[in-house]
Amino acid sequence: MAALLAIEALAVARGGIAILERVEFSLSAGQALVLRGPNGCGKTTLLRTIAGLQPPLAGRIEAAPDAIAYAAHADGLKATLSVSENLQFWAAVYGQSNRVASALAEMNLEALAQRAAMSLSAGQKRRLGLARLLVTGRPVWVLDEPTISLDAASVALFANALRAHLALGGAALIATHIDIGLAEAVTLDLTPLKARAPQDGGASGGFDEAFA
Repeated sequence: MAALLAIEALAVARGGIAILERVEFSLSAGQALVLRGPNGCGKTTLLRTIAGLQPPLAGRIEAAPDAIAYAAHADGLKATLSVSENLQFWAAVYGQSNRVASALAEMNLEALAQRAAMSLSAGQKRRLGLARLLVTGRPVWVLDEPTISLDAASVALFANALRAHLALGGAALIATHIDIGLAEAVTLDLTPLKARAPQDGGASGGFDEAFA
């Protein structure tokens, strides 16, 4: 089975300094990979690199054009638009306007559909931010701590949406510190892949990860 995402000998940097080296894995339809490692080990930088937001130092990232949907810590909402309008906006961007109703239902947002995003609680905003994934139509979800601000019930809701995505032939790469209840996911510990500290003090250069 052809991989939806393949990573080969990847090295990534933060502030011009290598922080991870020799990262290798692949994801096929129906597969999920959870990244583990202590804070600062490079999970966010790795995900940003795979999502195309910064260049790698070395190695290869192979995926079909427009295959990846990236969700980071920010929810990416338009505050004055309603919940439904936010999803309609993103669905139109991705050409997936027929997915809005199902996204509202899957993330338990139907009762909030007409409420302005600015009036939502932190957990509700997070659910809306994650609902955007459901209207992208993209097969590979790259997720950085997707359960921030979610209570246990909402974590379970998201896990169900993730399982449905995998069942339809999608794949997911997830950095998380909690167990989201996805027993079928494989775990990759990034700790052994941390780059050695530079001997010259690590003069800064290259891409500065201002948005991490």
